[in-house]
Amino acid sequence: MAELSETYACAPSTERGRGILISGDPKTNSIVYTNGRSVIIRRLDAPLEASIYGEHAYQATVARFSPNGEWVASADVSGTVRIWGRHGDRVLKNEFRVLSGRIDDLQWSPDGLRIVASGDGKGKSFVRAFMWDSGTNVGEFDGHSRRVLSCAFKPTRPFRIVTCGEDFLVNFYEGPPFKFKLSQREHSNFVNCVRFSPDGTKFISVSSDKKGIIYDGKTGEKIGELSMEDGHKGSIYAVSWSTDSKQVLTVSADKTAKIWEIMEDGNGKVKRTLASPGSGGLDDMLVGCLWQNDHLVTVSLGGMINIYSASHPDKTPISFSGHMKSITALACTLQSGEKVILSSSYDGVIIRWIQSIGYGGRLVRKDNTQIKCFAAVEEELVTAGFDNKVWRIPLNGDQCGNAEPVDVGSQPKDLNLAVQIPALALVSTDSEVIMLRGLQVVSTIKLGYGATASTISPNGSEAIVGGQDGKLHIYSIDGDSLKEEAVLDKHRGSITVIRYSPDASMFASADANREAVVWDCVSREVKLKNMLYHTARINCLAWSPDSRLIATGSLDTCVIIYEVDKPASSRITIKGAHLGGVYGLTFSDENSVVSAGEDACVRVWRLVQ
Repeated sequence: MAELSETYACAPSTERGRGILISGDPKTNSIVYTNGRSVIIRRLDAPLEASIYGEHAYQATVARFSPNGEWVASADVSGTVRIWGRHGDRVLKNEFRVLSGRIDDLQWSPDGLRIVASGDGKGKSFVRAFMWDSGTNVGEFDGHSRRVLSCAFKPTRPFRIVTCGEDFLVNFYEGPPFKFKLSQREHSNFVNCVRFSPDGTKFISVSSDKKGIIYDGKTGEKIGELSMEDGHKGSIYAVSWSTDSKQVLTVSADKTAKIWEIMEDGNGKVKRTLASPGSGGLDDMLVGCLWQNDHLVTVSLGGMINIYSASHPDKTPISFSGHMKSITALACTLQSGEKVILSSSYDGVIIRWIQSIGYGGRLVRKDNTQIKCFAAVEEELVTAGFDNKVWRIPLNGDQCGNAEPVDVGSQPKDLNLAVQIPALALVSTDSEVIMLRGLQVVSTIKLGYGATASTISPNGSEAIVGGQDGKLHIYSIDGDSLKEEAVLDKHRGSITVIRYSPDASMFASADANREAVVWDCVSREVKLKNMLYHTARINCLAWSPDSRLIATGSLDTCVIIYEVDKPASSRITIKGAHLGGVYGLTFSDENSVVSAGEDACVRVWRLVQ
C-alpha cells in the first residue's frame, strides 16, 4: 500500500489589482487559503503539514475557520457556501447558494451561529447573512450598488455588520435581524478590506485611494485615519488587527507591509515598514496579510508567503511558496549530493523541492517562457516550450546560468535525454523527430505518421516514437542517423507516453485508451499486460531506480503502481492523488513516488510492503 508522506502545497491564487483575504485559526496556528477548486489549510510552524479540501464544483474564492476552529466555511465563484468539518473525513454540514455571483468575503459571527457573505450579486443582493445550520436570512442588506469586496462581523455584542465595496462606500448595519443604519463616503476609490478590532471597539477600512480610515465599532462614526505621512504609495489591499487591538498590519501594491499604532484619539501612525524580500518586480506587490498570535503573514502577487515575527520584526522572514497553476512536468535529480525534485507549471515557473524540507526556491530563468516539457540531469535542465525552441539551462543550486536556445521549427511534443550521454537529446514534433547533440541539430527525420510521444534509450543507441495510430516505431541510432527497425502494434489508442527502464532492459508505453504495456527490449515481446485499471487517459509514467516498479498517472486522478514480476492485478492504487488529474510522476528512491497534477500540488508517497 502507499501512504502520503509529504505534500508540497500550492500557493494562494492571486489576481492583479485585487486583494486576497486569507484567514487563520489562532488556537492551532493555521492559515487557510484557496487555489483553483482547492481549499488549503497549513500550519504556520510546520508548512509541510498541509491538508487540502477539494469538494467545490467551481473555483473557490475564500475560506474561514469557525470561532471554535472545528468547522470551515468556504465559498466559490458560483455564490455557493459549503460548511464542512475540519477534522476526520471532512463531513459536509451544509451547502447554501447564497449569492447569484462570485463571493469575495465571508465572516462568522463570534458565537458561530451566523455567517455573513459578500460579493457580486449580478444586480441582485450583494450581501447576505444567514444561520449556519438552516440558511435562513437574518437581515436585509440594502445600500450597495456594486460588488461588495469585504464584510466584517463585530466580535462582541451588540452585533454589527460592516461592508465595503466597489461603490466606494462603507455601510454599517445593526441587528440581528440586520438592517441598514448608515453609510460612510470617506473613500474615493474601491474599498478593498474592512475589519473589526478583536475587542469590538473600532473597525478600519482600507482602499485603493491609499487611505485607511478608523471608525467607532458601536456607532459606525469616523474617529480617525491612518497618517498619510510615511504612508503607502499604492493601493492598500488588506488589513489585519493585532490581538491586543492596538496595532494594525496593512499591505499594498507599493510592495511594502506597514505596522501602524492606533492611538487613543483613533488616528494611526506608522510604527514600522516591512520591506518585502524579493527583486522588486511586479510579483512582489503584496495583496494579502494576516496578524495571528506572534506571526505577521504577508502574501505577494507571485504567491510568495512571508512570515515575520511580530515581537522581532527585524528578523529575516520565513518564506515559502508553491505553484499557482497546473503542474505539467516533474523530474528528480541529484544536485551536489542531495536529492532535488524539480516541478514546472504551465505558466513557466520552475520550483525546487527538497525532500523532508519542502520549498527550496524558484529557479529564476532569464527568459520566462511557458514550458511544455522538460528533462533534468545533475547540472543541467533542458526545456521545450510553446515558442518552438529547446533551451539548455546550466543549473547552479537554485540559480540558472545563461541559456542558449535552438529553434526546432515546430512545437515540441516530447523531449528526452540519453541519461548516460546527456548531450544527446531527442525531440519529437507533430511530424518530425529531431536529434540534438548539445545545441546542434544533427538529424531531422520526416515521419509518415502523426507522432505523439517519443523516448531515447539511456545509452543513446535506440529511439522509440509513438503515433496517433497507437503503433510504436523502434529506430536504431547509428552515429547521427536513425533507421526504423520494427513496428509494435498492441495499443488501441494514441500513444501518450513511452519510457525506458533505468537498466535499459525494458520499456513501457501508455495510451489515451487507458492502457499501459511493459515490453522486453531484446525480444520486443510484451512482458506485462492487462494494465487496464485506469478509467481515463494515462498522462505520465515513471520507473523506479531499480527497474522493479512502474507507476502510471492518469486524468482519472489516480496513480497506480505495478510490479514488473507480478501480474497487473496485484497493483497498488492511490485514489484521488490530484484533483483534476495527474500530470507528472517520478521516483525519488525505490520506495517513494512523487506525483504532481492539475491542483498545483506535489505529493510524495511511501510504498509500504
